[in-house]
Amino acid sequence: MKPNVGGIDKILRIVAGIALVAWAVMGGPVWAWIGVVPLATGLMGWCPMYPLLGMSTCPMKKD
Repeated sequence: MKPNVGGIDKILRIVAGIALVAWAVMGGPVWAWIGVVPLATGLMGWCPMYPLLGMSTCPMKKD
């Protein structure tokens, strides 16, 4: 799995994931547990949808 989530995208995923999971833990709606997905993809640096869409937010390496 080659990293395809980088920079701002990673930070936003982690923050949104933590916020949603915290909301679920504090008695929010059950669907707020979906925050586990952006949290996991942000921490791993890899999103399974990006290859399917031909996307990547990782910076290009210069040779």
